[in-house]
Amino acid sequence: MDPSQPQPTYSIDYLNQIAPQAPKRGFLSRKQTIIAAVLGGVILIVIILAIVLNAGSTTKQSQQLAARLASTETIVSDATGKIKSSQLRALNSNLKIYLTNTNRDIAAPLLKEGVTIGKIDKAVTTKEAGTDITDRLEDARLNAVYDRTYAREMAYRLETTMSLMRTIFQSTRNKDLKTFLDSAYTNLEPTQKAFADFNAANG
Repeated sequence: MDPSQPQPTYSIDYLNQIAPQAPKRGFLSRKQTIIAAVLGGVILIVIILAIVLNAGSTTKQSQQLAARLASTETIVSDATGKIKSSQLRALNSNLKIYLTNTNRDIAAPLLKEGVTIGKIDKAVTTKEAGTDITDRLEDARLNAVYDRTYAREMAYRLETTMSLMRTIFQSTRNKDLKTFLDSAYTNLEPTQKAFADFNAANG
């Protein structure tokens, strides 16, 4: 080729067309695919652990509720002969009937949750025994302020029991237990309020 002759010029587009093409990569590189798989595995493990831990937590809370309802019935029965106010006696009598029925009816839905009433963990029954309440009530009886103290203690105990019912209701997938808790909560609410009102009026 004669250097004195003008050289042909090519457009950039033409040069791009004839240049060797780099091999196209897939949507994800091999490294990105491995990272995505590992992250997916970790997320799956976290979800499984959350389900398992939640199930264990619900079982423990269900045991706690059963133990608390049973010990509350004992406290209520013990108070029967010590209450002076006829209004509080009537309220206590209604609560005793409620607890007798509830303690009977809770057994079947709890069994589906893996909780057997007669085989509750001893640590749970000890914690929920309510010995602190019975001690305070005995002091109140000796100091002639039993009714007021009993109403206050029972209003608080029923309030915390209802809170525990709500927690279990929100976490369990046991439909029978949900139905039971919904009814038990609704029936207990006016009694709790009546104890709280009695305490406020006589405090």
